[in-house]
Amino acid sequence: MSRAEIFGNIRRGLGRKGNNGEAPAEQKQAVQNRLNAHADNLIPQRAQLPHKEQVELFKAMATEAVAELIELDNIAQVPQACADWLKAHDIKQLISASNSEINTQDWSVLQAADIERIERVAQAGDIASLTSSFAGIAETGTLMLHSGPQSPTTLNFLPDNHLVILKRSTIVGVYEEAWKKIRAAFGGTMPRTVNMITGPSRSADIEQKLQMGAHGPKTLVIFLVND
Repeated sequence: MSRAEIFGNIRRGLGRKGNNGEAPAEQKQAVQNRLNAHADNLIPQRAQLPHKEQVELFKAMATEAVAELIELDNIAQVPQACADWLKAHDIKQLISASNSEINTQDWSVLQAADIERIERVAQAGDIASLTSSFAGIAETGTLMLHSGPQSPTTLNFLPDNHLVILKRSTIVGVYEEAWKKIRAAFGGTMPRTVNMITGPSRSADIEQKLQMGAHGPKTLVIFLVND
């Protein structure tokens, strides 16, 4: 018996009779409607909070996930914060995304600190990268980032140290809210890649010993900007 005949028998047994063994049009439409609705599933109560408390929950969860959190009063402080962090870790090069949020800042402080900022995709051997993030998810302290011409995904995973700009206003409670936010921003044309990042990369697969940087950055630094 062929595969088509087997599935045809199953459909008939379920009462789903249609042309060529396909589901009737009304059933197909019902499925499509359900997919288009993007209905919420169970939402964790601990993340259903006023925005100020969501920010505090994000900070607590990100810190618990071993992310380094640096709070800034405004985005104009990002270049100095980068310079200070890179200088403290003796890093002389920063591979950067090239979106407007980053490029409109004054990066002369890096030159003064003898640190080079290069806008390109990340490559093997790069030490530090800088990107923006689309949203923060409070329930797990997770960053949502997406790919684009000015922010290649390699920046998120290849360098040992990943520096990320996160605006307080973009923090949401749960994953469902983050997905709604990105769907609203991009409409019917979603980004090719959406990354969820919770703390630095780690693995305990080998002898149950925690190894940082197993599949990505050893260090995740979040510049939390008060906007």
